[in-house]
Amino acid sequence: MITYSRQNTEPQPEITAPSTEEHIAPAPRVSVQAFCETVETAAAVQSAGEDRRLGKAHLKIQMGGMAAAIEAYRSAPTPNVIILETEGRNDILVGLDQLATVCDAGTRVIVIGRINDVMLYRELVRRGVSDYVIAPVSAIDVVRSVCNLFSSPEAKAVGRIIAVVGAKGGVGASTVAHNVAWAIARDLSLDSVVADLDLAFGTAGLDYNQDPPQGIADAVFSPDRVDTAFLDRLLSKCTDHLSLLAAPATLDRVYDFGAEAFDSIFDTLRTTMPCIVLDVPHQWSGWTKRALIAADDILIVAAPDLANLRNTKNIFDLLKASRPNDRAPLYCLNQVGIPKRPEIPAAEFAKAIENHPIVTIPFEPQIFGAAANNGQMIAEISATHRTTEMFLQIAQRLTGRGETKKKSSLLSPLIEKLRAKK
Repeated sequence: MITYSRQNTEPQPEITAPSTEEHIAPAPRVSVQAFCETVETAAAVQSAGEDRRLGKAHLKIQMGGMAAAIEAYRSAPTPNVIILETEGRNDILVGLDQLATVCDAGTRVIVIGRINDVMLYRELVRRGVSDYVIAPVSAIDVVRSVCNLFSSPEAKAVGRIIAVVGAKGGVGASTVAHNVAWAIARDLSLDSVVADLDLAFGTAGLDYNQDPPQGIADAVFSPDRVDTAFLDRLLSKCTDHLSLLAAPATLDRVYDFGAEAFDSIFDTLRTTMPCIVLDVPHQWSGWTKRALIAADDILIVAAPDLANLRNTKNIFDLLKASRPNDRAPLYCLNQVGIPKRPEIPAAEFAKAIENHPIVTIPFEPQIFGAAANNGQMIAEISATHRTTEMFLQIAQRLTGRGETKKKSSLLSPLIEKLRAKK
């Protein structure tokens, strides 16, 4: 029997263009085989297989449609997912009946057809089809259809991963990451975790005034133990909505990792935390590249000089090419306005990157230095400081959430003053 799993039980009345910013949960390690009738559909499926959300899936594409699928599975086991492109109504139903005789139990079937009809859709569902997609299809249509098969309505929303990386060392990317995460948790009331991936020199523990005995190193060096309960024990509570997966920041061992070393950690965090902020160190390795490409959104932090401009451009180009179905990375300029230092104007940066910076953070050594030395966020020192508002702007853009509107009262100014003194 062909089984199916759907998010919606009623068909949509019309097909609309997909948003490149929609949140689609990544598919697990599954096998997917597609049998296409047209080269256009085959190209769309091939492009979908290169999308980050199908990075763990094993995809194989063949031509020949329904007939080729039926013949192939007479002598071979069926995969987790079969994608079938077909033409007329009768061809679909007759072909599915034949496929059912050779299809393994538990295999899910996605049909790509050209007939937009509710009655046909219901008949396909009755026969066990998992999804019916109207041709012509785009890569994101295929990605959405496959990934949604493994997202049950009862499951918790999969958390978004936000990766923050510096275009160059010393540009303050970690400081920005920690303050943005603070804004996401405090101002947007979104449960979040900061994962400090700089195991040797990470500063998240210092910035949040935390010194946990365990952290991310315990997870990455014990991949077989990684599950929700294990990670919960490693998290350090910073606020009601913010937790920290701290780096040991010690040099008693060498932190060399394979490209997939953090996969199980990120996958597990996704199941329990709505927002995961990765503080990615400025280094280029298999796992840092994988973390950036696999993130839902990326923020690049750059200083206004030539090396930062070159590096930002390189990172931008690589990520846009590797993530064709996602929105472009965001970037901000930091440490702008250092006295007597020649700088590249923001307009020149925007012209080279072909995108404007999300914010331009001024050089404010006194308040940033005080925050770093006291283990505080900028918002804790001054809730009304201009950079506090900038971090909130970044948080809103990265999460897609607006600021929670709070009712004002006669006590509001006093409350803000007390909060600023904490």
